[in-house]
Parts: sequence; C-alpha cells; structure tokens
Amino acid sequence: MQKNSINMRKILFLLPLLSFVFATCAISQQTEDFRKKAPPAGPAPKIELGEAVRFQLDNGLEVILVENHKLPRVSFQVFVDVPPFMEGNQAGYSSIAGQLLSTGTTSRTKAEIDEAVDFIGASLNTSANGVSGSCLTKHKDKLLELMADVLFNPTFPEEEFEKIKKQTLAALAQAKDDPNTIASNVATVLRNGKDHPYGELETEETVENIQLDKCKEYYRTYFKPNISYLVVTGDISEEEVRKIAQQYFGDWQPGEVPQEEFPTPEPPAITQVDFVDKAGAVQSVINITHPIQLPPGHPDAIKASLTNTILGGYFNSRLNANLREDKGYTYGARSRMDQDKYVGSFTAYASVRNEVTDSAMTQFLLEMDKLQREPVGEEELSMVKSVMTGSFARSLENPGTIARYYLNIARFNLPDDYYATYLQRLSEVTAEEVLATARKYIMPHRAHLLVVGNKDEVADKLKNFAPDGEVHFYDHYGNKIEEAPIPVPSGMTAETVLSRYVQAIGGDKLNDVQSLVIIMNAEMQGIVLETTIYHKEPNKLVTRNSMMGNIMHERVFDGESGVNVQMGQVSKIEGDELKDTKVDAVLFAERKFPELGVKTELKGIEMVNGQPAYKIVLTYPSGKKKTYYYNTESFLKVREVETTGGATTTSDIEEYMEVEGIQFPKKLSITGAAPVPIILETTKVEINVPLPDEMFIYEE
Repeated sequence: MQKNSINMRKILFLLPLLSFVFATCAISQQTEDFRKKAPPAGPAPKIELGEAVRFQLDNGLEVILVENHKLPRVSFQVFVDVPPFMEGNQAGYSSIAGQLLSTGTTSRTKAEIDEAVDFIGASLNTSANGVSGSCLTKHKDKLLELMADVLFNPTFPEEEFEKIKKQTLAALAQAKDDPNTIASNVATVLRNGKDHPYGELETEETVENIQLDKCKEYYRTYFKPNISYLVVTGDISEEEVRKIAQQYFGDWQPGEVPQEEFPTPEPPAITQVDFVDKAGAVQSVINITHPIQLPPGHPDAIKASLTNTILGGYFNSRLNANLREDKGYTYGARSRMDQDKYVGSFTAYASVRNEVTDSAMTQFLLEMDKLQREPVGEEELSMVKSVMTGSFARSLENPGTIARYYLNIARFNLPDDYYATYLQRLSEVTAEEVLATARKYIMPHRAHLLVVGNKDEVADKLKNFAPDGEVHFYDHYGNKIEEAPIPVPSGMTAETVLSRYVQAIGGDKLNDVQSLVIIMNAEMQGIVLETTIYHKEPNKLVTRNSMMGNIMHERVFDGESGVNVQMGQVSKIEGDELKDTKVDAVLFAERKFPELGVKTELKGIEMVNGQPAYKIVLTYPSGKKKTYYYNTESFLKVREVETTGGATTTSDIEEYMEVEGIQFPKKLSITGAAPVPIILETTKVEINVPLPDEMFIYEE
C-alpha cells in the first residue's frame, strides 16, 4: 500500500543543484506616403537547382546524384522508403532496429566502427530508414565501405539493444509529463485513430515489450533495394557514382515488401472538444487539429502552403498577430499544414494562460473562419509570397536541401521541374484560390479542439465550443476516459480526509516529535546528490543540497525570517515566498492548516497510478495553489503537484519506511523538475535529535 509523503516543497530546493549539473529623422510627407505602401511584386526569380543525375541499378536501387564541387566533401544517404505498418504492443522496435545497425557488424564492434569513422573525420548515422554519412572526398571509399558494412552485416548485439532500450525508456519518462508532448501524442491518436500506423504511440509499456528478434525481423522485411534510394551530393562525378553504386550496393538482394492497407482517417463529423487533465498546470496547450488529404505534388500543395503561412506559418501571421501581439495571450501562436502521401494534417496551436484559454480558443476559430469568408488583401498576399520566396531561396544554399528535393521528386513521382518552377507557381496564386483552399483544408467546424491543462480551472469553460455540449476526456496516451466519476462518500470533506491522513501517518505520535532530520539521495549521470532536511518545532527549517561533499544550495529559516544561499549568493526570503515558507516549515503541517491560513477544497476522486485517490486543492496565504492526493482506502498521501514559475512538478510516492511508528517516504519519483525524472531515496531518518537554535540562523 502506498503511504505518505513529506512536503515536497522542501525537496524541490534540489532544483538549483540540478541546474548546476545539467533612423530616425523627420522626412517629407511624400516619403512617408511611399513607405506606407509595399513595393509592387517583381517577377518570380528563376530557380537553377542544378541538374541531377538519376539511374537505377539492376536490383531496383534508384541512384540520385547532385554534383557540387565548391568544397572537397561528399555525402551519401541510403534511404529506405518503408511503407506504413503497425508495430502493435512492441511499438518503437523499428526505431531501435535503426539505431542498432551501427552498433556492430560481423567484422567490427561498435567501438571499431566509431574509431574508423573518427579516424577519417567523417560522420555516419543510422535510422529506421537507412544509413547516411559524409566525409572529405578523398576518404569516400573508406566511408562507403563502412556504410555498406553496417547496412549489410549488422549483428544487433544484445548488450547494445538493452542499452538503447534503456535510453529510449529514459527519454520517454522525461517527456511523458511535458504538456506539449502530451498534446502532440493525443492529437496524433485523435486525428488518425489507433487502427492507423500514424495513430500508434511509442510508450514505456510498448518499449518494455520490445524483443530483439522483432528488430531483426524489421530489418529483414523492409531493408530492400527495390524500395530504396542512394542519394549522393558533393564533390564527385557521375562516372565515379556509377562505379561506387555498383561496387558497394550492386549485390544487395531485392525482395517483396509487404504493403498493408489501412482506413483513411477522416475528420470528426462535428467539432469535438477533447481534454487531457494536467493537474496544477497554470497554462493550457491548445491544439486544433484534423486530418487532410494533401499528398506531395498535389495541385493544391503550393496554395495550401501559402494559405497556412498567412494563417499561422510565420511570425507576422494572423494567428500570432492576434493572440500574441494584440491580445497578449501567448508567446507564440502557429499553424501547420503537413503534406503526406498517405494522410496529411492541419494543426493550429499555442500555449496560453488558464484564465484566457476559452478566449484564445475563440480567437483561433475566428481567424480560421475569417480566412474562409474573406479574400486576403493583395498587400498581405504579396508580403507573404515574399516571405516564402526568401525562405525557399535560402534553403537552396544547402546542397543537402537540393538533394532532398530531388529525392522527393523520385519518391512522389513529381515533375522534374517541380522545384525549379516552385516560385513561379507561388507567384501565380490568387486571393480567390487562397479562399477556396482555406475552405477545403481548414475545418474549424470539423476539428478536434484539444486542450491539455488544468481540468478544474479550464474544462467547463470549453463546453460552449462543443456542438454536443460535451468535453471528452483522455489520458496522456489518447485513451478515452470512459468511467463515470467516482462519487465522494456522503459526509467526506477535505477536513475529514486530512484528519484521517494525520492518523494514518502516526496520529498522536506526531505530537511527540520535536525535531527531525531526513537525509535523501539522488543519482544523476553517476553523481550522487544529497538533500538533508532539518526540522525543529515550532517552525524552524534548514534544507541543504550537496554534491560531492560541497553545499550547492541551502535554505535557512528561523520561523520568522530566512535566506536562500546558492553558490555563495545570499537572497532574503520575503513577500509571498516568506508566507509560503512559514507554512512549509511546520512539522506535519496538515495538522494545522486552518490556523496556518491554508484553505482546502475536496475536488473529488481521481485515479493515481491505478488507484483511486481523494484530490484536495490547497490555497496558501500567498494565493499559491498545490494539489495533494490521498489514497481512498489508506488515506495516505500518494501524490503532490505544484506549479512554480510556469513549470509543473509532480511527486509520486513509490515506497515507504516506518520510523518509531511514523511513516516516512523511502522512495519518491519526481517529474517536471528537471530534464529527466528524479528518484529520491531516503537513507536516514532521525527523530528528536538535539538541534541547536543557532543552526537555523544564517551567518556569513
């Protein structure tokens, strides 16, 4: 059974230590009038991409060469155009398979591969879609030999598999409580559905399920030359490329590749309001999204790109001008219209304050609707075309971009002059075509209006946007929360829960505690961080964070005043921070919330790690809010959520220890406080040890 946690505010002073580890003059009216008008658009510049050479080997491998002799460097990419497929309960195995390619071959270990690449000053990367590398031209054969080796002779070492799997799990753990990641994941599921590969999520559970044999099976099934491309760019001739393509890739055996059929995702019949609860969040992530049918090269592709840029595709777009510059709701509002061979997507998004979430949603929908009702003005249209022209022209400075364009031409069967005539076709798009495109691809009345945020403060305000009057709730992975709310037992109040909690952690034994010392450790990147907490009645507190024996951060409070000391810099505790510290410094403060001025409200019962828990929102004298969760059977605290400086920290209590009849946390999992989850383990608890008053007074 999960048990109680001490106040996590005392633990979160570890954060500073974690941060350590890881012209103008008056001018004539004529000139002023001139500057008020944008200059007329000139003719679209002619684009010279340079000629690409394309040919195919007998095994089906298509070769693309883009010569560039400005520097003595050459790049190679073998791109395997894997069709969509379902990975099921082992989702993520294709990614791990791709990473494993460069970790060992039949003739080289990972260390030997890395050493050989470094020796020639090259780069070599592998992924689920193949292998790529670059080097000085004189070293091209050495690099190609390495690339061919990892492509054709991988051994998929078990040790490296476990290492990559562990790294993947750590990255997922780091991201799982990030509201933007949650919004992206849930939007993916809602937009595409779980029966489509694009709606499949890689989670900690699916990665845990991955077997090495599944990675090998992926490689054997999809790494075939007849669905692959060899793209070569740089200081190399056609004659040389024809020779090396045959030499290093000519013996690659073709084979049949499965092509699965999936239902085409459709937008909802009516607008659907979707919500993911992020307890304690002070901001909402808005994500308005729906699928679209817009494959690369479609006649509407350039029109759609222009339409999206007007709406939310650059800094001065309509969404950003409205929500950021005019309303001040957000630091940035954007939109995106993604083209894809199988199914594309439209998304408009921003992070906004809780109190303006509904207002921001209104402005999003108004801007989307306006673009469908009113033709864009010629001045705005000309300006956005100029922005896109400049962006496109700058992209051509990179030979790799040009190579990618030619790869797209091959993959999607585009006209050979598709990119060479891009700017000409962009310049010809009219305001009427933008209007028609907006009506076709932007669907404010058939979209998922997804919000990730604080349910208590935001969710009810969104009902007005739902034609059915409902807000649909989902978990962090897009699973719909179907169960009816668990009713709170009659007579149960916040005061009752807190009283039962006090009894659960020790009851009257708490009154005998006059002093307390708790030592906790966390390990990050091989470095042990130690947190020591000293408490003394009635409300004296010292929290000290150390690394390798050196004190990195310290908070010293004598009950009335105190300081924070970080790396020798001293700052006085004052204002709202002082009000909050006077609460947090009290031993087992839940006993005294009313007299400390802490207001409590029972908000219902929610599931925490699969177990029902009472949710209580605390309002400190400063106005700061925290959310505590108490198991409905044991009444022991199982989670604390606190938002500071816009960042939400969640502390889960995983394991406990009993000392002299009182329950203390033995293991805490903290997310949101650092780039990676923090696991704190209690190594020592001492009760009623002598603590002199002088230690709670800071002396320089």
